[in-house]
Amino acid sequence: MPEGTAIAPEITQGYWGTVLAVQANYYWVKLNEVTGEPAPALPNPVVDSVQSEPRPKNLLCTRRARLKKMGQRVMVGDRVRVEEPDWAGGRGAIAQVLPRSTLLDRPPVANADQILLVFALSEPELDPFQLSRFLVKAEATGIAINLCLNKRDLVDEQTRQAWIDRLHAWGYTPTMISVQTESIWPELNQQLKHHITVVSGPSGVGKSSLINHLIPAADLRTGAVSGKLGRGRHTTRHVELFELPSGGFLADTPGFNQPDVTCAPEELADCFPEIRQRLAAQSCQFSDCLHRDEPGCAVGNDWERYEHYLVLLEEAVERQESLNQQRDPEAAFKIKTTEAGAQHEPMLQAKKYRRISRRSRNQALQDLCDDLIESAGHLEELDELAFDEMD
Repeated sequence: MPEGTAIAPEITQGYWGTVLAVQANYYWVKLNEVTGEPAPALPNPVVDSVQSEPRPKNLLCTRRARLKKMGQRVMVGDRVRVEEPDWAGGRGAIAQVLPRSTLLDRPPVANADQILLVFALSEPELDPFQLSRFLVKAEATGIAINLCLNKRDLVDEQTRQAWIDRLHAWGYTPTMISVQTESIWPELNQQLKHHITVVSGPSGVGKSSLINHLIPAADLRTGAVSGKLGRGRHTTRHVELFELPSGGFLADTPGFNQPDVTCAPEELADCFPEIRQRLAAQSCQFSDCLHRDEPGCAVGNDWERYEHYLVLLEEAVERQESLNQQRDPEAAFKIKTTEAGAQHEPMLQAKKYRRISRRSRNQALQDLCDDLIESAGHLEELDELAFDEMD
C-alpha cells in the first residue's frame, strides 16, 4: 500500500483522538474526551464510561505493527483510534487511521483545512517575489489561504494601506496585526476557530510569537532577525499541533525562505488569482496556452505579478524537462552517424555547466542548516524520552 494511503475504517471499539506530534516512533495523541468519544460519522462504539481515576487528555502512543506492515504512516493531524490505554502511565497504541481529507508533504500534516501565511511588513523587509512564491506554493495545495501581515507597528498608515491595495489586486485580503503591541485579534481568531490551520512563512516574521499569544501554553522558542542576512533565524524544528482555546488547532512549521514550487507548467496559472479571474471572463485561443504572449492569449501582461509568473514558469518548465529525461534515458543521448554506423553520444546539458547563482548556494546552505537543526532536535527528544523511561 502506498505511503499516505489511509486504511478504511472498521466498526470496532476504541478511543478516538488527533495526533498532535510525532517524536521518533512515538505519537502524542489528544483524545476527543477523557471518556473516549467515538470519531464522527461512525456508529458509537461500546466504551467504558466508568472512570475510577482521572484520565489524561493526551497519550503517548506507539503504532501497531500491523499498520507498519501495511505501509500506513501516522502523521501530525491524523484522526486515529487508540487501543488498550494505560491511564496510569499515559500510554496507548494506535490501531487505526481514518481516511485523510487533505495531505501536505512539506510540512507533513494531515487533515489541514486552511493555511495561515504569515509575513512581516518590516524586519525582515517584505519581498514581493518571495511572498508570491509562498502564495503559489500554498495555492498549489488546494487548501484555503489566509494571509496575515505582522509588525504593522513598524510602518506608517500609508505603507499599510498601500500593501492592502496591492494585495487586493493580487486577489488576497490581508489581516494586519502586531504581536508586540496587540494581544487580541477578533478577525484572526474567527478565521482560526474550529479549523486545523498550518502556520507557514519565512523565518523571523513572528510565527512562533503569534502562536504564543494565541496559545500561551505552547511556549514556543522565538528568534531575532539576523542583522547580516536581513532575515529571521530558524526556531521551529518540527511540526506540532497546538490546541486553540476557542477550538481548533494550529500547526507550527519550520520556517523556510524559498519554498520549492513543484506544480506542472500547465498547472501554474491556476495558482494565480489574477489569471483565474481573466480566464473566467475569456478563454485563450489555444487550450495549451502557457500565457507568455502566445497568439490569442486572454491573460496578457498588464498585471503586476506577470514577471513573477514568468520566472516561476521557467522553473516549472526546467523541472518538467528534467523529470522527462529521468523517465526517458534515451532523451539524454543523440544519434551520430559515422563510418562505423549510427552511434549514441551523450548530449551536453548546458544547465549542468552553468554557474550556480549566489541565491541558490545560500538557499542550499540554509536548507542544510535547517536539516541539521531538525536532526539535532530529534536527538534531544530521544534523549528526553530515554531519560523519562529511566525515571
